[in-house]
Amino acid sequence: MSKSHANIPDKITIAATRKVINMNSMNSSHYSNASRSTHPSPGKAQGTPNWTLTPTGQILGARIDGFDLSRPMQDLEVRAIIMALGQYGVISFSKQNLSAQGLKDFSANFGELEINVANMYQAPGIPEVMILSNMKKDGVAVGIADAGQDWHTDMSYSRMIAFSNVLHGIQIPVRDGVSLGNTEFSCMKSAYQSLSDKWKETLDGCTATHDFEKFWNKMRFEKGSTRPPLTAQQKASKPPVNHPLVMEHPITHEKVLYANPGYATRINEMEQSQSDVALAHLFEHQLQPRFRYQHVWQEGDVLMWDNFGTIHNAVADYTPDEPRYIHRCQVMATRFFNADGTPKTRQATGF
Repeated sequence: MSKSHANIPDKITIAATRKVINMNSMNSSHYSNASRSTHPSPGKAQGTPNWTLTPTGQILGARIDGFDLSRPMQDLEVRAIIMALGQYGVISFSKQNLSAQGLKDFSANFGELEINVANMYQAPGIPEVMILSNMKKDGVAVGIADAGQDWHTDMSYSRMIAFSNVLHGIQIPVRDGVSLGNTEFSCMKSAYQSLSDKWKETLDGCTATHDFEKFWNKMRFEKGSTRPPLTAQQKASKPPVNHPLVMEHPITHEKVLYANPGYATRINEMEQSQSDVALAHLFEHQLQPRFRYQHVWQEGDVLMWDNFGTIHNAVADYTPDEPRYIHRCQVMATRFFNADGTPKTRQATGF
């Protein structure tokens, strides 16, 4: 049985308020979207400096200062960051000095780390750390130059989806004092909430197919990428998968739209022609400027985002002569989902 698609209304309103997570259970002050909060590191040793969280005041984003990611983390600190990710979607940590191993160690606090299916451009001896760069050494590329240069959600093509990406900006291109290669995000909680009731009813219970090859080939054919075609082995390791089109966010338990232009290929409960129209509408809807936020990179930033509730795009506004070098880890959602892709219980996750 197929579902008929509904029409997206010309005008959609969105609530201006956002839920504030209660962090009293972690001996922390409430987060506020309009204020700067100071949080003692939970369980910190005497003399360890406090860390401060400053919301951007926009639909997404907050910055944490005074937190040294190179030191071992306590469980309550990990929990505090997870809850902040659930609320703000995108978190940056300023002025970090991390080795590739240090980034791996920090990222592993939040779940199992993926080794990317492309199996290319990895930090020496640390396959969990991928190098994103347009730089070359002796004429050979040191990293993948076009990673993420269109709207997508990482690992929606996998049975075990991604919880978070963790990027360390080691070299950031700057032109006339302005940072280039920034990362854009769009809020999928707001995108879902602003849908009409008819649309929500239409999408209820639907699943979408996600295919790794869609984005890979889009880079090759539309963006002029030099990346090679996927091998038969790479394709076999990442066959298309299905996920609910509307997901209950495992941290906030609010509904989010889980579909993205990079990997979603079909709504399975619709005829192909209906699915094509519906996905085109949803992709246009979720990229409205009012749902979007851009992180402006500074060298030393560690940027972390929630892949359940956001989609993102790496802005390709720099030239090959403007060097960019970033280390990336991808945290799988093993904290929140079982191996077969079904969600864990709240009791099991602790959220």
